[in-house]
Amino acid sequence: MTEKRLTVADDLVVSLDYTLRLDDGEIVDTSISDDREPLQFLQGRGQIIPGLEKALSGMAVGDEKDVVVEPAEGYGEQNPDDVELVEHTVFPPDLDLEPGMRIRMRDDEGRAFETYVAEVRPNGVLLDFNHPLAGETLYFNVKIIDLRPATSEELAHGHAHDSSHGH
Repeated sequence: MTEKRLTVADDLVVSLDYTLRLDDGEIVDTSISDDREPLQFLQGRGQIIPGLEKALSGMAVGDEKDVVVEPAEGYGEQNPDDVELVEHTVFPPDLDLEPGMRIRMRDDEGRAFETYVAEVRPNGVLLDFNHPLAGETLYFNVKIIDLRPATSEELAHGHAHDSSHGH
């Protein structure tokens, strides 16, 4: 009798090695480097982009595949209106602003959000509130490193707990 192999399904904790490239082949992110651990997440809880989460379903430990995620299933389309020109005085004078730089800011209610510098102009800084990968088709190479059932605590919290911290 063959033992049923555990495959990726909702409420399992998935450990995933991945490399993400864009259309031009440039690597934008990878878990495969000396200082990185595999990405751990709870499948089916929207912790990763929908296109990737769907593609992993049914994969077993050791399985590897290439996944192409269109913008609608990734970080959405670029919204050209989602930009704002703010005065230089908003930023600390010693902050060296460069296009592509990620900045954490707070809105008037004190909520934190992230934005990106689109352009530094003489009359202000153009901030882009789109995710930097919005509008991009994403090319993932993924490999399932480990699968395990989530603990009741993880299910209650809706996310995986880092196993190296003794949870």
